[in-house]
Amino acid sequence: MSRPLQPGKLPPELLAALLTDAGTADPRVLVGPRVGVDAAVLDFGDRLLVVTSDPITFAAEEIGWYCVQVNANDLAVMGAMPRWFLATLLLPEGITEEGVQGIFASLRRACRELGISLVGGHTEITEGLDRPIVCGHMLVEAARDELVRSDGARPGDRLLLTKAIPVEATSILARERREELRARGWSAVALDEAAAVLHDPGISIVPEARLAVSQRAATAMHDPTEGGLATGLRELAGASGVGLRVEGGRIPVDPRGAALCAAFGLDPLGAIASGSLLLTSPPERASALLAAYAQEGIRCAEIGEVVAAEEGLTLIVGEGERELPLFARDEIARLGAPAMPD
Repeated sequence: MSRPLQPGKLPPELLAALLTDAGTADPRVLVGPRVGVDAAVLDFGDRLLVVTSDPITFAAEEIGWYCVQVNANDLAVMGAMPRWFLATLLLPEGITEEGVQGIFASLRRACRELGISLVGGHTEITEGLDRPIVCGHMLVEAARDELVRSDGARPGDRLLLTKAIPVEATSILARERREELRARGWSAVALDEAAAVLHDPGISIVPEARLAVSQRAATAMHDPTEGGLATGLRELAGASGVGLRVEGGRIPVDPRGAALCAAFGLDPLGAIASGSLLLTSPPERASALLAAYAQEGIRCAEIGEVVAAEEGLTLIVGEGERELPLFARDEIARLGAPAMPD
């Protein structure tokens, strides 16, 4: 009997099988659908077209803003800075004109922040929905030498992580579980500060991706989202066909996020981590990139190294080591919180 699937990402083995036959082969598809790959790349001769699609399926105060940010991140990790955006809005019956205007206002604000043009899409009232759903589609043209492929990590590369995990999970818990946490004794000020990490340091990784590209220091970049850093590490390794040795003690964890996760018995390594850029860099370039991040005020840590695939995925904790944890579902989803975006 076929097993029922839980909300969230499809199991990676199922998704990989589904993507083995993605349709008619086209030689102009330089990067097609694969687990761990954030965007597609199409060959247009002297330029490349880099495209991605990502929905926001949970009720958020700034659902339009969210959608622009996560799609922009998917292009940025390919070395392509986002330019054009299309949005498909599926809206529930009963939504007010003011509600629709609010979604469009947040879409436009995010586009202004990132220098993106909203160029099209579709909007409708859809039967059977209990909340708005926004599906985003982001495009940009790029030069060939700007492209950073998800499968570019090589043994010997250093493994870097910007900001501190889990940015998005910290904000979600503070917002969605506010009343419960207040009843447990958390102060309104502490929860306001935790919720505000959505904007400061923020979930956009476009600035740090742009800097890595300008330094020509990244062999691969990835945006760890649903399933947290641990899932992002597994996806990056799988895309490149490599192993990883991760120093657990070097992973920067936001104290607010750690405390919120602990309050609900969650592991920060498996909680949605939008806002952190995961990248690999050759040893001779990693130090200069770390210095460049420091100069720009962007927190970045070296958390491990890329090894041969046969060495596996190892997490070093204290004096011991174990296999990198595998999270079948995002830790936030275990609470029954709304489904996360890719």
